[in-house]
Amino acid sequence: MKTQLDLLKVDLIIEARWLLPIVPHITLLERQAVVVQSGTIIDICAISSAQENYQATEVIQLNDQVLMPGLINLHTHAAMSLMRGLADDLPLMLWLEKHIWPAEAQLVSPSFVRDGTLLACAEMLSGGITTFNDMYFYPLAAAEASAQIGMRVNLGLVVLEFATNYANDAESYINKGLEARDALRDEALVSFSFAPHAPYTVSDAAFERIMTLAEQVNIGVHTHMHETQHEIGESEQTYGLRPLSRLANLGLLGPNLTLAHCVYLDDTEIKLLAEHGCSIVHCPSSNLKLASGTATIAEYAKHGINIGLGTDGAASNNRLDLFTEMRLAALLAKGQSGDATAISAHQALEMATINGAKALGLDDKIGSIEIGKLADLTAVKMSDMNMQPCFDVASHLVYVAGREQVSHVWVNGDLKYHKPNGGNGVYSNVEPQQFSDIINKWQSKVEQFKVAQFKSSESTV
Repeated sequence: MKTQLDLLKVDLIIEARWLLPIVPHITLLERQAVVVQSGTIIDICAISSAQENYQATEVIQLNDQVLMPGLINLHTHAAMSLMRGLADDLPLMLWLEKHIWPAEAQLVSPSFVRDGTLLACAEMLSGGITTFNDMYFYPLAAAEASAQIGMRVNLGLVVLEFATNYANDAESYINKGLEARDALRDEALVSFSFAPHAPYTVSDAAFERIMTLAEQVNIGVHTHMHETQHEIGESEQTYGLRPLSRLANLGLLGPNLTLAHCVYLDDTEIKLLAEHGCSIVHCPSSNLKLASGTATIAEYAKHGINIGLGTDGAASNNRLDLFTEMRLAALLAKGQSGDATAISAHQALEMATINGAKALGLDDKIGSIEIGKLADLTAVKMSDMNMQPCFDVASHLVYVAGREQVSHVWVNGDLKYHKPNGGNGVYSNVEPQQFSDIINKWQSKVEQFKVAQFKSSESTV
């Protein structure tokens, strides 16, 4: 019999009623312990075995929860949480050109991005999201917010051809992005990709420059693609090519390319993406709200394309909630294909976890609960009345559970959010008053913009 001196000292043991590791596929374990040391999972074993072999600084017992990997939001514009509900019920280009871009010209600054990103991080973290793939201006400000709350972020280094408050032209966007990468490259929770906004806002020359630089500094590329029929039609008129064909001709397709939306792909394009190992981000809520359409992800999955899930920004969703996106992804695929087996619950869970990690090139670190990976973990309470009875845990996570069932979230083995029984959620690094101050400050500023915009539109009538 081992004595206390014989036990291996570790930082954390999490004892869970159920463990959904994601890898191996379709695996559910019961009464398992995840053992964590220095932010890394060093063992996964029966609870009794963990008690016999380890002495932990902290033991967390999850008697009614399933422990799963932290969710990965593969496409968002986090700071746009401050524009939630600013211009609803409009199609994409009208929404952008008449509302969002004017609002950004008036409001966006480092403080806007820092505050908006912190608010978005709070929403995401409370919904079990531990990593987000961002695409917005002022990446240093976004990194400051994500570092404060303790989330993992892939910073999209935005590139556009036209001037904004952040930069003047494509070259200045690229230079500012590289400067941000240099400043943050040693931050453990930060990774990077170039984020040319879309084919309709970025030139061939800029795309070629981005491709060269991305290869040189070994980062990915993240862009919008085939979000609407209008986008495709404009590209055919301007370039004589559909947007994806244009990028293919420029040599951009490859495993480091992540394409948001991809609502409209023909058979040739589906095969092209599969052959080149590109990743797609499915954003069902945003696509529905903007009436952009519904991506045929069941068909994409049949061809072996890696598909992750994204919320898009809170201005076009209006939630940063991957439980909603998982459910919608599975249900829409079934309804669209006429096949009830299309996109199973397990596939939806993989889209929200390991597939997102693969797209970011982080699947050796996150996206599943495996020995040697980082302890980015989410616990979901399964004992609430509306979760009972439960015959299939994975099915319940996709078709029944909501983000309100999230009880604990760890990043790198550190508890960043938890919800005491019957209480409000608690963030480890942010006081509630800071959120209240941000909301009050920007509510007033955005309302002032709306009033000024309304007066301006009246004067032109």
